[in-house]
Amino acid sequence: MQSTIFENNIYSNSIYKNKNLIKNIIDHKYLLWLFVKRDFVTNYKQTILGPLWFFIQPVFTTIIFTVIFGNFAGISTNGIPKILFYLSGLVLWNFFADCLIKTSDTFNTNQHIFGKVYFPRIIVPLSIVISNCLKLSIQFLLFISIYIYYFYFTSETFQPNYVVLIIPFLIFIISMFGLGLGVLITSMTTKYRDLKFLIQFGVQLLMYSSPIIYPITSLNGDLKTVILLNPVSSIIETFKYAFFGVGEFSLFWLAYSTIFILILLFISIFIFNRMEKNFMDTI
Repeated sequence: MQSTIFENNIYSNSIYKNKNLIKNIIDHKYLLWLFVKRDFVTNYKQTILGPLWFFIQPVFTTIIFTVIFGNFAGISTNGIPKILFYLSGLVLWNFFADCLIKTSDTFNTNQHIFGKVYFPRIIVPLSIVISNCLKLSIQFLLFISIYIYYFYFTSETFQPNYVVLIIPFLIFIISMFGLGLGVLITSMTTKYRDLKFLIQFGVQLLMYSSPIIYPITSLNGDLKTVILLNPVSSIIETFKYAFFGVGEFSLFWLAYSTIFILILLFISIFIFNRMEKNFMDTI
């Protein structure tokens, strides 16, 4: 049925060349939704617990982090309850990591479709980001539920502040980072297959260079600067500051992350669009 939809909506390559990218996406919004539905459903279609994994994964990881880093290692959480501290970082991190890992394999996992029909290829990685936004919204509700419990039913004294108003922006910019880095990697792996074996290692390295298991205020000097050069760091730190009122909120580092991500996104899409024209010859 899906292949029929694709085949009935094929345009010639020359038409696409004369359209801009945004108009291409808008013209194929039905196809975008089809891919979003596919990504969201197929991930848990043959699992026993289904969508419950949306809750189980962050909860179990938070518990492990709390026991290992919070209790055994004794790493400070700036006075924030350990469960909330780790969960707040993991909610955004899991979203970013899922977007990056799945979009970075776009050409390989969809070559059976790309080799048959033509449509704007960028729709596929974009659909992955959107489907992950649905997953993020569920995990964000989990975080808010636990946050409300601690706020109203415990003696904790943290306070949300005006920075919560830019939470949608933080989600948008970190999703663009996952998209941009992912499409750049998938474009490069069509020629350099070895890169795909480094992705998991790179994601783990990037996680530990982000303030998820430690507060940024616990760092000083050059080490702190190196950590903040990771664009994810200021986004996660701002997210925590918005809800807890502790930590650092730096407009400079947030602006740096935003500019870095937008430049990367522009370059990545440019390379992706050039690569899609002849990727079947190299994949």
